[in-house]
Amino acid sequence: MTTASGHAIAIMARMGYASRGIVYLLVGGLAAVAALGQGGQTTGSRGALERLLTAPLGHALLLALALGLVGYALWRCVQAIKDTDDHGHGPQGLTIRLSLLVSAITHTLLAVFAISLTISIGGESSGGSSQSLAGWLMQQPFGRWMVAAVGALMFGAGIGHAMKGVTAQFHQHFDMPSAVQLWAYPICRFGLAVRGLVFLITGTFFVIAAYQLDPDEAGGMAEMFDTFRSSPFGTWLIGFVALGLVAFGTYSLLEAIYRRVEPDS
Repeated sequence: MTTASGHAIAIMARMGYASRGIVYLLVGGLAAVAALGQGGQTTGSRGALERLLTAPLGHALLLALALGLVGYALWRCVQAIKDTDDHGHGPQGLTIRLSLLVSAITHTLLAVFAISLTISIGGESSGGSSQSLAGWLMQQPFGRWMVAAVGALMFGAGIGHAMKGVTAQFHQHFDMPSAVQLWAYPICRFGLAVRGLVFLITGTFFVIAAYQLDPDEAGGMAEMFDTFRSSPFGTWLIGFVALGLVAFGTYSLLEAIYRRVEPDS
């Protein structure tokens, strides 16, 4: 039996999945337009939110997304603490639950950034958040190893997402009609695999930053796209990842509708 608080958390979780989906659709869509040479530009999640600010009702949309991202962060905390998906207390399960807490922190920060844009205090460059994080960590005791640990967590998340996509592990958490599964599952699997690739690449940036003791080497999706742009077949790489991020955004929207969300379990 679902309690009143559990029902509220479930609503926030679904809003969160939808908000995450919209962010990835924006990032992937902007990158796809850039790959097609239609005047767009590649960017990360913060840059996508900045672009949304220029849309009609942009402030209201950003506030709605921020609320959804806070709800998503709350749900990630519930998943990690209450182990709603039965990851367990073994090394693998604890690693996954730790990554859920990290996800809660990153989406909270993204929500704060979205709110800051609506009240005109979001002066930080959208591409500088990873470098800022790496720089702050480097100033702490054992900072170099902390930056490397962030990279290692990203590696783990990347492998986890890729495996989740390849093996369709998400199936156990979905209540989705068979007719929808026929077209939705291939999109979900592709989106998860590409997001895993993105995690592996951004994790590499953090490991390089730790090795060279240079926080400017750290980076996120925006820096990943910049690296692709200066490489052979860069346009094709950007286009491939853009499609994958759109697919992952679609997967998140499907989670908002069909995922089992059981905060009281």
